[in-house]
Amino acid sequence: MNKVFYILALFVLFSSCERKRTIDDNTFKLTIPNGFPDPSIPEDNQLTRERIELGKKLFFDPVLSLDSTISCASCHQQEFAFADQLAITPGVENRLGFRNSMSLVNVAYHDFFMREGGVPTLEMQVLAPIEDHNEMAFDIGSVAEKLNLDSSYVKASLEAYNRTPDPYVITRAIASFERTILSGHSDYDKNLLTTSEMKGKELFFSERLACSSCHGTFLFTNQGMENNGLYEVYEDSGRHRLTKLQEDIGKFKVPTLRNIERTTPYMHNGSLETLEEVIEHYAEGGKSHFNQSELITGFEINDEEKSNLISFLKALTDEELIHNTFFEE
Repeated sequence: MNKVFYILALFVLFSSCERKRTIDDNTFKLTIPNGFPDPSIPEDNQLTRERIELGKKLFFDPVLSLDSTISCASCHQQEFAFADQLAITPGVENRLGFRNSMSLVNVAYHDFFMREGGVPTLEMQVLAPIEDHNEMAFDIGSVAEKLNLDSSYVKASLEAYNRTPDPYVITRAIASFERTILSGHSDYDKNLLTTSEMKGKELFFSERLACSSCHGTFLFTNQGMENNGLYEVYEDSGRHRLTKLQEDIGKFKVPTLRNIERTTPYMHNGSLETLEEVIEHYAEGGKSHFNQSELITGFEINDEEKSNLISFLKALTDEELIHNTFFEE
């Protein structure tokens, strides 16, 4: 995938610049949900209030796009757990890509990014939508030039990183804000499950359904690259677009199931509208693609069990996150 390699080259160039001096600000202490470990944060981008506030301002600002119409928040909206509810979200000039927006919750813990897993850091990921022709269609250098014409951005950048706005500042500030988007306060986390939700939980973690084989851990994703048998022939070849390896055709990063009720539609292309459709897909055992995960073999499930399972999945919704005023523009 040429775009990914271009992003890697840009990142190496911009990250090689020396900082003028060490930032003296006290680091910002994240409020970590119960049961979550401390996330690993890059040494050159420790969290401070100034960096987070700058990143938040950039996250909501359409200045990042070519025609100043699209912001990060256009595709990653708080009410939808920092995803959206469109199969494919239009970018500048209503250009359509071909993938569904992924939720940003708990990205502070992720090992790699993008559906094909081609970007190793959150800072580098920031470049992808800015440079993508079908998303923001801009370039990071031009964004920096525009920000340097805005005295409020120059001031905030100096306070956060002791340098005027440049690609180093832009990528790291947005990544800092995104690391604060933590979700771990659902009814499941609080042990407030109803009888139906408890039964659904048992099904979810059972060997018969094996949902937790891919959607385990506190993140409800193992961050693996899997082919889930969605198609016999994939229009979007997934990780194969990056590696060109036959064994990667149809493989995509396993998404989190946290707040899954809020992030409809589902799959990499938004092709399944409801949780019922998703369960039916897995119950049927997929389309038997040659790369299909060996875990997807099908299972029997009756209507009551299906209802209980959906109840449990809905209990993963974090209303505290959805209504947290800190994340409002």
